[in-house]
Amino acid sequence: MAVETLKKRAEFLRLRGGARFATPSFVLETRPRVAATSRSRTAGEGDGARFGFTVTKKLGGAVIRNRIRRRLKAAVGLVAPELALSNHDYVVVARLAALDREFAEVKKDLERALHRVHHPAAAPRQGKRP
Repeated sequence: MAVETLKKRAEFLRLRGGARFATPSFVLETRPRVAATSRSRTAGEGDGARFGFTVTKKLGGAVIRNRIRRRLKAAVGLVAPELALSNHDYVVVARLAALDREFAEVKKDLERALHRVHHPAAAPRQGKRP
């Protein structure tokens, strides 16, 4: 399955402050997509989940960054059809561990992250314990 990707900076910035979960391989951020009107919807734009990938120059040169991006896209392509919610946008912010970590572990991280951003754990209790 081809992953529909986010392209514009504004789409990435809109997800800031949404649900977020960090793993050793990446940080996943998500928000529900704003309902598009029929006029603003571009041709071919679906209602499925869309993913954006961020791999900073701090992680290495172009070869390293592209290898990390390809590994993350492959994991998303395998895991997202079952676990990603339609009408949601996601941003995957890569960490250096995504380069050398076993691919099965990267997939497991993604499965756990998608589950946690949509089903957050109970909020920690505030105040002192009795």
